[in-house]
Amino acid sequence: MRKPIIIGNWKMNNGPEASYEFYKGLNTLIGEQEIDVDWAIAAPTLSMISLFPENDGDLYIPLAAQNVNANESGAFTGEISLSMLMEYGVEYVIIGHSERREYYNETNKTVNEKMISVLKNSDLIPVMAFGETEEQFNNDETLKVIKNQLEEGLANIDPEDMKDVVLAYEPIWAIGTGKTATPEQAQKAIKASRDIVAEMFGQEVADEVRIQYGGSMKPENIKELMEQPDIDGGLVGGASLVPDSFYKLITYNK
Repeated sequence: MRKPIIIGNWKMNNGPEASYEFYKGLNTLIGEQEIDVDWAIAAPTLSMISLFPENDGDLYIPLAAQNVNANESGAFTGEISLSMLMEYGVEYVIIGHSERREYYNETNKTVNEKMISVLKNSDLIPVMAFGETEEQFNNDETLKVIKNQLEEGLANIDPEDMKDVVLAYEPIWAIGTGKTATPEQAQKAIKASRDIVAEMFGQEVADEVRIQYGGSMKPENIKELMEQPDIDGGLVGGASLVPDSFYKLITYNK
């Protein structure tokens, strides 16, 4: 049984002050409740410290990074390394988000380099994003696109390491647009993705890999999306920015 995983991707939102207010709000909402899903917040690096517990017994927020450099150190202005993230106690790192691909020239090759580096040099769990544009969707190229992204992005990864990888299918036409793939559309694409993983690594690995849906998931639609047999969670943007909304997402099954 795959455990659901919900990750809030704040992108370039919520600075240190807003993040601290978020922390206080979520701390109050969760209290001493046990959360039945794996979850994390992918905050801007400068805001992460505002999500640390202040006192013993306060809420511990698992952290995710929005990006990482494949190199350990060096002359890479503006970048951040795995060791820096590990010093901060970061647990997850998003690799190959569509905005990184579109605006910062991320390719399947660089995504693969980062995936291999994360798995080889750290205990962080990589969350590899993939998905098609609206034009590709309208041209019925979804399967072709995701197959290419998965085969090239996951090349040369050991099957045992692959079991710990989280995949995030994000139809680009549904990110920040208010549009959402229907549960059936999302299930179809994610089932196809799991079949590709099975072809690459075997059915046992494919059955263990968790695949999130990323594309305007919110409290109003999370239950019907999560009812689909191959959807194991969400990579959530706007709905993760405020405590009340994010709390409803990580407690959707209560």
